[in-house]
Amino acid sequence: MSLKLPRTLRLDPSDTLVFPRAAPPGEWAVTGSFLFLDADPASLAGKERAAFRAGFVGIESFGFSTLVVVSEASEPEREAAIERLAAQVRARLGAPDRDSALAAAREEIAVAESLCGPPVGTVLALHRTVEDGEIRERFRALRPREGAVPGTDRRHAYARAFDFYETDEEPEERVDLAGLLNRNPS
Repeated sequence: MSLKLPRTLRLDPSDTLVFPRAAPPGEWAVTGSFLFLDADPASLAGKERAAFRAGFVGIESFGFSTLVVVSEASEPEREAAIERLAAQVRARLGAPDRDSALAAAREEIAVAESLCGPPVGTVLALHRTVEDGEIRERFRALRPREGAVPGTDRRHAYARAFDFYETDEEPEERVDLAGLLNRNPS
């Protein structure tokens, strides 16, 4: 069985507009809910609220990404991701020591890895809420349309390249992916 982890993905520049800090595409990512454990989600507004609702966290930048893509990873890449996340947890979040930071990082990477059951190339989206005082995460997977050949259709990166499946309920916010087809490419 191959090792898979999520990488940040950017289909358009919207992450740079909606989040306080956008993760560049291609970073290993985790769900990042730990960033909101001490926050009152009801008091979040604007970009912070968007990050809470739909942001995966890039390990290197600690920036947010709306989408991640299931990607192959090697054991050394996985270990490097754990080490880097542990360093971030210690430096940015004040973990008391390296061992505590490593334990937290291993747990977060394990959760990220557990999301990568679908095939490599599957795009994942996150919707985070608070229910009964606890943070709840729901994930959606978007898969390439049957028979789609990447790069042969300018619409491939947008709505018609993916089908939705396996969702618990609709999020409060909606994205008009089909509307992206009508925009002028730069």
